[in-house]
Amino acid sequence: TFPKAEYAVLDGLKMRAAKLGSPAKKTELLRAGIKVIAAMQDAAFVAALKAVPSLKTGRPAKAK
Repeated sequence: TFPKAEYAVLDGLKMRAAKLGSPAKKTELLRAGIKVIAAMQDAAFVAALKAVPSLKTGRPAKAK
């Protein structure tokens, strides 16, 4: 589950990559992010984790 604001960030990153002459798909951005956080020192890794709010698992209830 991704919050709408994070989808907007992904869209912005896709546009940024395209402007830089290196178009990327959402999955490519996510995979690049995994590589970046895997290379972080422990303190930076924990700080990045703390900067991401926890979400409830499962799908949100449908509006009636």
